Amino acid sequence: MNLKNKTAIVTGVSRGIGRSIVDVLLQKGAKVTGWGRKDPKIENKNFLFVKMDIRFPEQVKKGLAKTSKFFGGTFDILINNSGLGYFGKIDEMSDTQWYEMFDTNVHGIFYCCRNIVPLMKKNNKGHIVNISSIAGKIGMEEGAGYCGTKFAVRGISEALFKELRKYGIKVTCIFPGSVNTSFFDNIQSVTANELMLTPQEVAKCVLDVLEADKNSHVTEVELRPFNVKGKM
Repeated sequence: MNLKNKTAIVTGVSRGIGRSIVDVLLQKGAKVTGWGRKDPKIENKNFLFVKMDIRFPEQVKKGLAKTSKFFGGTFDILINNSGLGYFGKIDEMSDTQWYEMFDTNVHGIFYCCRNIVPLMKKNNKGHIVNISSIAGKIGMEEGAGYCGTKFAVRGISEALFKELRKYGIKVTCIFPGSVNTSFFDNIQSVTANELMLTPQEVAKCVLDVLEADKNSHVTEVELRPFNVKGKM
């Protein structure tokens, strides 16, 4: 896909991977709407920030209305990036943390797709990219909730690509390994470090998928840091 003047929605744009995805899309000439809880303060005529929490379907619906008013009702790209994680023993996990993960990581994708897919179907084109995690393929100790949400993202993505390709809509699921972001701030067992992937590297992977040839459908990408032991 040539990204010049294409319209994109990216969720979770406040920082980290989402912010980096916005940056690369704008560099390619796309028109981008960022959905999130905090304004990333991006000064660009082709960028619109819409404050929202995708856990709430009414906010997604209102946010899409604002986005459509600004950029029109045609959307070429949806990047479902919003996500969070809490880790701990299953018998010590609070209801609040468990539900917040599923409401954000899983239900948020449902609300976004339910509203945007009909617009893509109408135009017989589009590309949805869901950001999962390596935790969507491998279970992790004390990560039952987070892994559960990311495994769900994989299942949703695989079902959607089969459901939507007859409408000209591609669906890709990306599984990054550890990324050096604030995600690890509340995880005592892991400290973010320079050997992890950078948000920019994940954004570049998203860009490569979007720019693939029309007949190329990249359904899954597993992206891991290579230099894990400090050696090349």
